[in-house]
Amino acid sequence: MNKINLLKELKTNELDLRNRIVMAPLTRTRAHNKDLAPSDLIAEYYEQRASAGLIISEGTPVNPNATGYIDVPGIYSEKQLEGWKKVTSGVHAKGGKMFAQLWHVGRISHPDLVESELPLAPSAINANFQSYTRDGFVDTVTPKAMTEEDLEDTISSFQKAAVNAIENGFDGVEIHAANGYLFHQFFAKCSNVREDKYGGSIENRARFLFDVLDRINEKVSIEKVGVRLAPDMVNTFGIVKDDETELLFEYIVKKLNEYNLAYLHISGFSLDPNKKEENIIKTAKHYRKLYNGTYMINGGFTKDTANRAIEEGYADLVSFGVPFILIQI
Repeated sequence: MNKINLLKELKTNELDLRNRIVMAPLTRTRAHNKDLAPSDLIAEYYEQRASAGLIISEGTPVNPNATGYIDVPGIYSEKQLEGWKKVTSGVHAKGGKMFAQLWHVGRISHPDLVESELPLAPSAINANFQSYTRDGFVDTVTPKAMTEEDLEDTISSFQKAAVNAIENGFDGVEIHAANGYLFHQFFAKCSNVREDKYGGSIENRARFLFDVLDRINEKVSIEKVGVRLAPDMVNTFGIVKDDETELLFEYIVKKLNEYNLAYLHISGFSLDPNKKEENIIKTAKHYRKLYNGTYMINGGFTKDTANRAIEEGYADLVSFGVPFILIQI
């Protein structure tokens, strides 16, 4: 393959990127301070990687109840925002672009991380997974089913976090609706048995995501918002596929066409090591057919497979995690 499609610039109404290489969000747990604020080390880490067309930050909790790991920088306090401003200034000084990944882990948390309160989730169902605390990995607990007040507070927290991000130098935000965290918990029948407007039907289980997007759009242009999904995640983070999983994600992706998003980010997943690449590419192609906007894929891609994805049209952008920070493509 002679063409280096990854190095082509991408210009849309929403994005102006010098290449199509995206640094994927990677949890680093380096906010070693009582304020959980980005440090000088974190700022240096991102500045060193500003050669990416776009950097997506590590997941940053939208409020104190949203966290599920120790030493993860938040995006809700003044100290945290001061830290993020240093990060974005450093990235911009190097000519880079950066989105903040807005995060709520839901039931993948632990009372030790949320001031001895129960984690919040769509329903009171234990993920039977583990959370990373000061004592290492500990078993998750049965969470508290979110009340109407909890839902309103959380939706408002995402809106405020998006405003905080833009006001402190981020070029946009990504909603982390993947990998078994809060949004994914609303999507899946195994974690959502609600009987109100957020449970039951496919439309109801997807509603929380669209309510958050609509609320953000009141204060921040939706063109500065991306969404990350993991349609194939199964048997990890407490997520089990059901008879409507594929239909649900198809519904979400099609409905996202109604929003002029910065991009849709599909996180690839496969439990079969012998068919991992095949399965991830199959999923990427499937949702590409359903989505009309800027489309990003992720999941073990190499330079060659990423170039092929762009050349064949089933991706506009490719995000790299571990390979990017280890070898900086």
